Amino acid sequence: MRLSAMGDVAMTVPVVAALRHAYPELRISILTRTGFRPFFRAVPDLEFVDFDPNGRHKGFFGLARLAGELRACGIDTIADLHDVLRTKVVRTLARLGGTRVAVIDKGRAEKREMTRRSGKRLVPLAPMTERYRHTIRRLGFDFDMPREPQKAMCAVPLPVAETVGPKTDLWVGIAPFAKHRGKIYPIPLTDELIGLLNETYGRVFIFGGGEHEKSFAEGMEKRHPGVVSVIGRMSMSQEMDLISNLDAIVTMDSATMHIASLLGVPVVSVWGATHPFAGFYGYGQHPDNAVQADLPCRPCSVFGNKPCISGDYRCLTSIRPREIARRVEEITGPTAKTADRTPDADRS
Repeated sequence: MRLSAMGDVAMTVPVVAALRHAYPELRISILTRTGFRPFFRAVPDLEFVDFDPNGRHKGFFGLARLAGELRACGIDTIADLHDVLRTKVVRTLARLGGTRVAVIDKGRAEKREMTRRSGKRLVPLAPMTERYRHTIRRLGFDFDMPREPQKAMCAVPLPVAETVGPKTDLWVGIAPFAKHRGKIYPIPLTDELIGLLNETYGRVFIFGGGEHEKSFAEGMEKRHPGVVSVIGRMSMSQEMDLISNLDAIVTMDSATMHIASLLGVPVVSVWGATHPFAGFYGYGQHPDNAVQADLPCRPCSVFGNKPCISGDYRCLTSIRPREIARRVEEITGPTAKTADRTPDADRS
């Protein structure tokens, strides 16, 4: 069971894939929201129980109905990888029916020590993927994780192929948005970063965000001929197909970082209020590709949802776009465009 959020559900995928590899005959069901199914598309022989929080699974009686649905499916073992009120209700009712249950240890106390105002204990905590694996192992399923996902390029989705044609040079992506302000790269700096990437790469694709971000991304399209916004234009599965064709992507501490990680795409991740040490770093990503400011106030939050104590979000504003762009270039190597740049332009 992992009902949300999008990035946390995506992080379960390599664990489920490793479990499936170790136990090919095991019947595995995923309890999550319908929209997250595409994340698991590379894992064979999975079943799904769709969580409907606004319909048949709303409220206590809806959760009781969900527990009944799990019993009707013949599920006899549950790994609660979420440990929130909803999953507590479901697992308690399941236990009353004789189902074996294991619950994730999220390390909440350790994370409080990491994010407290003073005397922070800033040490790497267990990655969430490892916490997921440990939960399932406690149910008697012993398995190891692969070192990193293997990149497998999919066909370029039709909406993109019709717009920009086939891939003939380096493509990069950028997903500068997130749910909370403490994890969002400021718009003026994002504007500058997109301009830098557009100078270097054949195509720059902008991912993620709602209506306000969609308007910004479409403005970037008009200003830069190589920029393409995919916000609101493709399904989740199509976005994954496109990401699989990227040579690198810039993200925040967000779901897109984890989706790209599933697809084996190198990620340059930008960290503000949160920190990779909390266990939410992209699976298989190189630690040197996390861009962050060394400030005594960081991290101040596990999720980036707390207001900035200084009021200026200097954890993000102090990260310069050129630093991020250089990190991307270290991954992709020089391009024809960078070879044409003059030394004076590089110093500007």
